[in-house]
Amino acid sequence: MYTAVLCWLAAKKRYYPKLYLYGIGVYTLYAVYKVFDANGLVDWIKLHHAENIAGTMKAEQPWIEESREFFGLLILIAVLAINYYVAVKKRSEKNVMGQ
Repeated sequence: MYTAVLCWLAAKKRYYPKLYLYGIGVYTLYAVYKVFDANGLVDWIKLHHAENIAGTMKAEQPWIEESREFFGLLILIAVLAINYYVAVKKRSEKNVMGQ
């Protein structure tokens, strides 16, 4: 919900770079946790040989859901990074035009 609200605000031309960085930090920490979790990404790669996790929407094994969550976090991090880039660019354009 955090990223959705920030994206909605960005669509309305309201940018919050510090909140983007905060979200990136929190999501990155959680993604690192998901990599090393008992049913996380490493488990999926090593023990389950990176088998298909997108075959069905029903997560029949815990490592499927954990791996999907990791990739979802990567998407959220990328979205916030794009929002941050746009916010910084808009701010620099505003400063150049204001001079």
